[in-house]
Amino acid sequence: MSIDLSEIGSLTGHIIEGIGIFVIVTGFLIAALVELKQYFSGSDDDLQNDFRRRIKRNMLLGLDFLVAGDIIRTVTVEPSLESIASLGLLVLVRTVLVYTIHLELEGHWPWQHRSR
Repeated sequence: MSIDLSEIGSLTGHIIEGIGIFVIVTGFLIAALVELKQYFSGSDDDLQNDFRRRIKRNMLLGLDFLVAGDIIRTVTVEPSLESIASLGLLVLVRTVLVYTIHLELEGHWPWQHRSR
């Protein structure tokens, strides 16, 4: 029985991507439940902004897992020029998403100091 690195990398990448999807979906469901609980309890907090903030945090974490899974699968399974270019484009798109979500969530870019 031989150990095939590409099979292990593929399986590991899929597992990590699955965790990312799980984080996003579970985070959305939990945020929705918290939102409903606060709504029906008569809370006069800013419910919509709290809901969006919770979803964005989970999306950021989930996107990190998705990028990590893509990198592992691309590097270990089939490191061809086409797959590396595809990975580069995917990482670029997801990175832009992460930065825009961070900007909307925190009100500043990650490299800027928080305004007081």
